[in-house]
Amino acid sequence: MTVPPVSVLPVADRPAAAQALLPPAPPRIVGPDGLPLLGRHAGSLQGCDWHRLAPPYRHGAPWRFLHHKRWHYVALSAPEMFCAVALVDLGWFTTCFAWAFERTEGDMLANFAQDGWPGRLSGRLADDGLGISRFARAGVTIELGPDGLALRSPWLEVDAAFGPAAAPALVAAGLVPGGGVHATQKSGCLALSGEVRTWRGEHPLAGGTASIDYSNGLLPRETAWRWASAHDGDLGFNLGTGYFGANENALWLDGALHPLAAARFLHDHQDPMAPWRLFTEDDCLDLVFTPQAARREERRLRSARIAASRYVQPFGTYSGWVRATSDAPKRMVAQLAGVTEQHFARW
Repeated sequence: MTVPPVSVLPVADRPAAAQALLPPAPPRIVGPDGLPLLGRHAGSLQGCDWHRLAPPYRHGAPWRFLHHKRWHYVALSAPEMFCAVALVDLGWFTTCFAWAFERTEGDMLANFAQDGWPGRLSGRLADDGLGISRFARAGVTIELGPDGLALRSPWLEVDAAFGPAAAPALVAAGLVPGGGVHATQKSGCLALSGEVRTWRGEHPLAGGTASIDYSNGLLPRETAWRWASAHDGDLGFNLGTGYFGANENALWLDGALHPLAAARFLHDHQDPMAPWRLFTEDDCLDLVFTPQAARREERRLRSARIAASRYVQPFGTYSGWVRATSDAPKRMVAQLAGVTEQHFARW
């Protein structure tokens, strides 16, 4: 199976009309001197070759094997359907999940996960934000790249193509307490076409929007975060708090990528289906998230001391306002489809 062909320009050749207020991404996150190029940039994430890190960032191969984590996630938002797919590589273990929510009827039509082995046995994730991640095991096959998604399973099938982005991708690299260097590429406001197929029939994606999260880093034994993301054709945002701080906070607005300050998540940890309020400390975003459905998972590998994960990802809509700077006019947001997430991992 291959990622569906896309009749758009390759990533490197896409129009420069989209504006970035951040410096361009470096050719490689690990520079020629072995030092990581930290900070926020606009462009594509390349060169996450952590074995090339020089002191004081260098770690031995056994430590890297235990701490190197990667994931590749895509959200497909269309008028009828919202679908999310993720592939995760823990080094010694791989897994994937996917879910599809029919917005018109308010029904979760598919929700599954499948575990596998790393490398060519079942799952292989891209080395950076320009690569293609693959998973194949027990009747589930997934290919996810910068230009498309192809998924086959007994419960869900997806053929999606991503067009040009309305604004540049965010590339962020930073240090993680208890871990090492972590890097991520967030691609938002991507034009979307194709279809999702479930037991209820075919659901078109044309006119929708895709957003992609590729993350690659050396993380601590215990990692926790809260995350929020939503996108349409000309407006989107990504917010995080926890292990990576404010490094990945950004607003996509009218073809420009704007960095955002630290975010605050106000919500009931025990009831993620209650409304959430999110705002940033630079007074550029203030939104209320109303959940409609959620994917939940709690896992233990033999013993919680070895590995464990507590995860919930609600889907819903955002309303409120955003703006590019603290003195700019507010752009009102109403019923913008997206997700929040709270996650704890011992890995």
